[in-house]
Amino acid sequence: MAKTILTIRVQPKASRQELIPLSATEFRARLISAPDKGRANRELLELLAGHLGLPLSRLKIIRGEKSRVKLVEVC
Repeated sequence: MAKTILTIRVQPKASRQELIPLSATEFRARLISAPDKGRANRELLELLAGHLGLPLSRLKIIRGEKSRVKLVEVC
């Protein structure tokens, strides 16, 4: 199974939750959660899993866990 790396620019504490595709592997995500104790990262993975129609277990943040720009591996 091929692995895909997605680049996601995150905006925490937004007024609404939204995932905006910029290209096949780039997204902008607006998240309601604050970046506190991994809440925004968890919300991002749940939003992305729903958008892609994949289980949460197939997504993993591989870079940028404490940054606004994240690399997420889909396997």
